[in-house]
Amino acid sequence: MDVFKTTSGSVRGFRASADVVAVLGIPYAAPPFGANRFREPLPAPAWTGARDCTDFGPVAPQSAQLPGAPVWSPGEEDILTVNVWTPVPDGGRLPVLVWMHGGAYTFGSSAQPDFDGTVLAGAGLVLVTLNYRLGFEGFGHVPGGETAAYPDNRGLLDQVAALRWVRENIAEFGGDPDNVTIAGQSSGAASVACLMVMDRARGLFHRAIAHSAASPCYTLDIAAATTREVAAAAGCPATPEDLTSATPQALVMASDRVVEQYRRDPSSGSRHYDPSLYAPVLDGDVLRTDPLTGMSTGAARDVDLLVCHATEEYWLLDAVGSSAKITTDEQLALFAEDFGLSDGLVAGYRAVMPHAPVLDVYLAIFGDLLFGEYSNRLAEVHSQAGGRTYLSRFDRRRAGEDGVVRAWHCADIPFAFGNLNDDRLAFLIGGAPTPADRGLARRMVRAWAEFAATGDPGWPSVDNSTSHAKVWTTNDHPASDWPAAPRALWAEVGFPLLYA
Repeated sequence: MDVFKTTSGSVRGFRASADVVAVLGIPYAAPPFGANRFREPLPAPAWTGARDCTDFGPVAPQSAQLPGAPVWSPGEEDILTVNVWTPVPDGGRLPVLVWMHGGAYTFGSSAQPDFDGTVLAGAGLVLVTLNYRLGFEGFGHVPGGETAAYPDNRGLLDQVAALRWVRENIAEFGGDPDNVTIAGQSSGAASVACLMVMDRARGLFHRAIAHSAASPCYTLDIAAATTREVAAAAGCPATPEDLTSATPQALVMASDRVVEQYRRDPSSGSRHYDPSLYAPVLDGDVLRTDPLTGMSTGAARDVDLLVCHATEEYWLLDAVGSSAKITTDEQLALFAEDFGLSDGLVAGYRAVMPHAPVLDVYLAIFGDLLFGEYSNRLAEVHSQAGGRTYLSRFDRRRAGEDGVVRAWHCADIPFAFGNLNDDRLAFLIGGAPTPADRGLARRMVRAWAEFAATGDPGWPSVDNSTSHAKVWTTNDHPASDWPAAPRALWAEVGFPLLYA
């Protein structure tokens, strides 16, 4: 039997393949509810005997229903769990990769089929994925929290607790606690960037992978204003006593109502276009500075960094209906005004895309605003501060039944994990994988494995610019070169973005 000892007790996994053992749903911290709600994570209670760990643990409170992933059920509380995939232990010590899932800090889980770790473990890694608090539970501001017991950025604190669990336990699974890489995509990648500049996370990892990092951080004023909106939607005052009395379900539903209000109101400012209520908070304690500023001072220069973004990020958000439809010049001008973008930037994108409809111009700008340009700047500032940095772009396209399958947000992750065969991922990658797709997946898996092992993914590092960027594409389709042109248009746009 595949039984491993942890600091809380023994766990029993199963063979995910002939050469890989999976151990799922291991508690790394106590359930964050009851007396523990809105507080820093506490150690997981101990157990006796071998705990059966063959199923994922419950997901964090959320309303999302993602393909192939479990949904949250009110009353499920043991949500702070990790999952481990490891090659059959042979007494050695393998590089460790710890994955932070994305989902706008509001939805998602480690149980999504994209994140199965069997292939990466087969490539010589010990792969760890985790759940952490989301939405108001993880990132909502509780008034008075800065001086009381309710810290901001509880989701980030959960991630730190999981990394401490890795440091204390991963050797039992054949992993090297002195060779840990953290990785994530979207808000998970932004979490990685935050962890790189957080004092509490220092020394818990040695390398970092950030795919399509989402740009915003929020000030305390913005976070407090969001709390007032959510509390009002929940029908309670925005006080610690009333917020802790509101059920997790009530705050999830209230958050959804606030999001819907923004969606329906074109005059509501930047949140109208894709309402994201929650983000890391610049609280002066857990997160003292935003990642760009922190990295520019050299706070993470000892951490090797691998950055990737897709070339058509925002087309996914349009396809799933989470973004406003901007189809007229007047709407596009208002969008630019709401985000403080110049007329010249919009005109520059029009020049690059002279025959594209307004919607496509909007999607291109918004994708670069939130993900592409921010990713480029993360790579640049880390390199300029003395950190070893690698940059890549995901530009895989192919013809599909409904036209060209785009290189959009999230499409790179099944390739990097080597998970192309699951039918539930067909929408992301545009149907059944081709031989060229499988070749691309093998190359991306190898790059992650080599970076986690040695700090070198196999191409030149960034040297004060983003000129040395690896382009991920299949051999049967040439890479697009249009994303390079708009970079100069962003020169006058200030990051980080602290909008609401």
